Amino acid sequence: MAERADLLQGTLDLLILKTLVLGPLHGWAISKRLRQLSDDVLEVGQGSLYPALYRLEDRGWIRAEWGTSPEAGGRRAKFYSLTADGRKQFAAERTQWRLFSTAVERVLKAT
Repeated sequence: MAERADLLQGTLDLLILKTLVLGPLHGWAISKRLRQLSDDVLEVGQGSLYPALYRLEDRGWIRAEWGTSPEAGGRRAKFYSLTADGRKQFAAERTQWRLFSTAVERVLKAT
């Protein structure tokens, strides 16, 4: 198994927004999707995930609605989805991330 990576707060926000671009999910499913999409490198614990979800909701980038989770045996769960402002924010943060990661890569490749 690959070594797990710690996430910076801004990076976590970007990754949560990305998972929700793909469709509404409840908290556990967001964590699971991040793990799957990263080939088990990124694991987000509840202590990081839920504060980030509340922060994104407070900023108006996501909204939460109660629904039923088939994965949780039909129990009620809070499902998060992206708002229009959240889609704009995701696009802006993705652009910033690409600039940042390209700059870091240039530094690491310097001889």
